[in-house]
Amino acid sequence: MKEKKKESRRSFVKKSASAAGQLSFPTIIPANVFGANDKVRVAVLGVNGRGENHIQGFMNQPDSVVVCLCDPDLNVLGKRAQEFEARYSNKVIQQQDLRRVFEDKSIDAVSIATPNHWHALATIWACQAGKDVYVEKPGSHNISEGRKMVEAAKKYDRIVQHGVQLRSSVAVQEAIKHLRDGLIGNVYMARGLVFRWRDDIGKKGPGTIPKELDYDLWTGPAAMQPYSEDWVHYNWHWQWNYGNGDVGNQGIHETDLCMWGLNVGFPEVITAGGGKFLFDDAKQTPELLATTYYYPKEKKIIEFEVRPWITNAENGAEVGNIFYGSEGYLVVYNYDRYESFLGRNKKPGPTRREDGDHYANFIKAVLAHDKSILNAPVETAHLASGLAHLGNIAYRTGRTLYFDPVT
Repeated sequence: MKEKKKESRRSFVKKSASAAGQLSFPTIIPANVFGANDKVRVAVLGVNGRGENHIQGFMNQPDSVVVCLCDPDLNVLGKRAQEFEARYSNKVIQQQDLRRVFEDKSIDAVSIATPNHWHALATIWACQAGKDVYVEKPGSHNISEGRKMVEAAKKYDRIVQHGVQLRSSVAVQEAIKHLRDGLIGNVYMARGLVFRWRDDIGKKGPGTIPKELDYDLWTGPAAMQPYSEDWVHYNWHWQWNYGNGDVGNQGIHETDLCMWGLNVGFPEVITAGGGKFLFDDAKQTPELLATTYYYPKEKKIIEFEVRPWITNAENGAEVGNIFYGSEGYLVVYNYDRYESFLGRNKKPGPTRREDGDHYANFIKAVLAHDKSILNAPVETAHLASGLAHLGNIAYRTGRTLYFDPVT
């Protein structure tokens, strides 16, 4: 049985490579030209977790409609399709295999909410098939994948939006403008906070694959290992084979904002420390992770901390960012609010709370076929995800990394 599964893994990889070629050659499907009454037809890939939000987000847009749901687990797929029909009084196409979605020329865009290890390959295949892409964070599962996503979006001239919705927040955009305009002086440091409760997941060990789940397809480009409820469905986040820990989960919003606020790219020096301190469970990623990213040429620094237990807040923020400058500091809370504090007396400065619509921004860019409209283009996916990957590499190797952002 084990030998048969290994052969299936090799077969999947070979078939995947072949499918990619079939999707992309000999010609590229041209960009869609939308009429005044046309709606962008969207397929949502992965509907167990964030995919539910994607469905609602695109169905809330006047210029888009969800026409297809895709998931390797037929139980999850059937449940979401029933919910969709009940809520929107309309049936939706159901596909178990995402490759069938890419073959469907009636679909204009795909929204990817699969586990992390599928994000890059699904994005690249979609671009090759002539479809625009909204991809959940982190855009990539490793650094090299991020680079390939950028290359694919450019080569196939596709619109690719990274799912860091704070980029579309009116309040956060205003906060960034304040940083650029010198509200807190010379901004030299950003601190990213991810203080979210992550409980013990236990150790269930190997189990029997549910008959409704295509586990080979779920595993996809990752290394095949025996099925376990320790990672299917949600807890894959804490397994290196599929996820990137919380710095590569919730933390991507904050890594992205750290880089955006400091106006920097990849760092040159990275250190990290942490580990598992409370739970003897099946998690592979650290419970606590503290990372430092140093930019010697720019004289800037990023500090980032993941803390999963009962904890204090920092200036009222448990998930968010703090920017430090020579004339004050500015705090961003979650996705839609900021406050500023000026001078040695910490005098309250400008503040605002106002959200935005990241899905609307994507649809607008798709209709115009204009990448410049995107608030979170594919390059930000590569950078924000890459920052998390560098922190994880430093943690896993136990070394200080000296990184060349150019080469």
